[in-house]
Amino acid sequence: MGIVKFYNLKRKNGENVKIAYVRVSTQEQNLDRQLELLKPYGIERFFQEKQSGKDMGREKLNELLEFVREGDEVYVESWSRLSRTVRDLLKLFELFDRKKVRLYSVKEQYDTSSPTGKLMVNIIAALNQFERENLLERQREGIACAKQKGVYRGRKPKEFDVKILSEVLADIEQKELTVTEAAKVLGVTRATVYNMMKRAKKEAENNDNKKV
Repeated sequence: MGIVKFYNLKRKNGENVKIAYVRVSTQEQNLDRQLELLKPYGIERFFQEKQSGKDMGREKLNELLEFVREGDEVYVESWSRLSRTVRDLLKLFELFDRKKVRLYSVKEQYDTSSPTGKLMVNIIAALNQFERENLLERQREGIACAKQKGVYRGRKPKEFDVKILSEVLADIEQKELTVTEAAKVLGVTRATVYNMMKRAKKEAENNDNKKV
């Protein structure tokens, strides 16, 4: 039975399934190396994705999370296929653990259901927390030092290409883009987009008044 048939396999009632998640970052890349590497593990269903791993908003990953059931086994070529950030990787570890799903990485040879695998997850979590606390502490120290010198002025506003910003705001005005979508495009919050819209409207009104 080939990989295509495996990919379309439906779950039978009460049956546990061996599942693989394979991912590359761009459409130009291929999944062959990962698929070949996972062949010996008797995978019954593949979830294949061509998208960046910088966040968890991926279609096939979410389908996988919906599909898995208690007792299933999920295989990846490496942890980096699941996520590019330790924070998101730990979230996925927690999700799979809550569902009582075994997670195995071929490259790292970690099985989250084994004592060693659970220990490694705890170590990764502890290191992530340690790094986060260090980062926050460095930020606090930097801000305190800047305040003492009288040079702290708060966070610098994010700068955007004027042409791109005007196009995004125009698309919102023409209802071709929602505020939520615009926020994702610009990498800011919805509140920031609304503030930009207010500023743009005020500037347009001021320009109109000058013309009168």
